[in-house]
Amino acid sequence: MTWFALATYREGGGTRAAIANGDQIHDLERVSVAVDIALPAYDVTALIESWETSRLAVQRLAAAIANGLSRRGDVARAALAAPFRPHRIFGAASNYIEHADEMKTKLAAKAESEPYIFLKTVESVIGPEETVIVPLKVKRPDWEVELGVVIGRRAKNIEVSEAFDHIAGYTVVNDVSARDQTRRSDFPFSHDWFRGKSFDTFTPVGPWFVPRDCLGDPHGLRLGLKVNDEVMQDGNTSEMIFNSFEQIAYLSTILELRPGDLIATGTPAGVGMGRGIFLKDRDVMTAWVDGIGELRNPVRVETAG
Repeated sequence: MTWFALATYREGGGTRAAIANGDQIHDLERVSVAVDIALPAYDVTALIESWETSRLAVQRLAAAIANGLSRRGDVARAALAAPFRPHRIFGAASNYIEHADEMKTKLAAKAESEPYIFLKTVESVIGPEETVIVPLKVKRPDWEVELGVVIGRRAKNIEVSEAFDHIAGYTVVNDVSARDQTRRSDFPFSHDWFRGKSFDTFTPVGPWFVPRDCLGDPHGLRLGLKVNDEVMQDGNTSEMIFNSFEQIAYLSTILELRPGDLIATGTPAGVGMGRGIFLKDRDVMTAWVDGIGELRNPVRVETAG
């Protein structure tokens, strides 16, 4: 299948959906009208939430654009927002061995363990080029590039072998983390993942939602992150301890996964904590995953007064 992606872009005081094919970006509704292929919705979030019924129509539209049937609705200079609004955000902790090592995390053998999953708030999501704002209280802000897996079909108590069929597609996630806020000494519980990872703006997502069938197996994708011009992370999703299918199956034993749920599947080695360096005011993070794209976000650190 020819690569294509869905996006959300800013126009006037609001947002509209777009479809990207190669280096062309089209307004979704306008190009749909031009080629006479109706979609059940012209909003990326709504399309993902009804992915089982909308997927084929979106694919037909992408094929029509690839065949040159229309160049209507070009929005090549559009400012992109987050591609969709997740229903819920699940994050996988310490899911690459080298990252666990750099964090000095001792892991049990995989055969004796299960994925460690935490929640991030939907309100922490921002899109490409939006600013990550580091609160005054956060002293060690850090980066984490991750493959984001988007659920497109309800999943409850499914097998690992069934997980692929429940995926709608993929995006890039930067799981920004306040390392000094994830540890607690005032309670007998040593970690506080909620406090360390759910500050407003701490979940950049984008630039695209790439449908599952455009990428195939998600477990051989190179991914990485730069801060300014320096490469910090350069890994491969094949290095996951629990792959995305195993994470989906595990989560489905706890709750029913729903279309629009987003799973940030873990980060490879190279985070700031492992290097003893952290984000500074005016830094720029560029996270990327092969086959999906680059997600760029500047950083602003709040100061007193």
